[in-house]
Amino acid sequence: MDNNITIRLAAPDELDVVAELRWQWILENQDVPATGREEFVQHFVTWARENKSSYRCLVLAREEAIIGMAWLATLPRVPSPRALQRASGDLQCVYVVPGERDSGLGGRLIDAVLDHARQLGLERVTVHSSPRAIPAYARHGFESSPRLLHAHVARTSSYP
Repeated sequence: MDNNITIRLAAPDELDVVAELRWQWILENQDVPATGREEFVQHFVTWARENKSSYRCLVLAREEAIIGMAWLATLPRVPSPRALQRASGDLQCVYVVPGERDSGLGGRLIDAVLDHARQLGLERVTVHSSPRAIPAYARHGFESSPRLLHAHVARTSSYP
């Protein structure tokens, strides 16, 4: 195991670096940004600060350099007579920079998010995956469910 690697919650002053990773991801997937880089980074940082109670960003760092990220969105669920406090999570925006892929770091990041979800007492965590990443999520405990359905309710651009 690489001792120079840490996975931790992103610090507020690292959100611009996380925004740059998101920008890089979009370019890597050959999508055309709808805004300029500076405007995006500023918007992303503001959004992350405004949503910190329901979105947690874990970063993957090699020494001081952030080389990956994953977001855990949390959502309170309707109370049940069996559990008055309920919540679920959605794993979003898992990304590792290209030079650090295929070494198990993405899996370590996924496991860290799931550990964080357990600490928060979430009932379940879902993920919307690209076909290429499905095996990675399956190796870390995700499975298909015939009961979890989704509907597209608004036309959006295709994005990772």
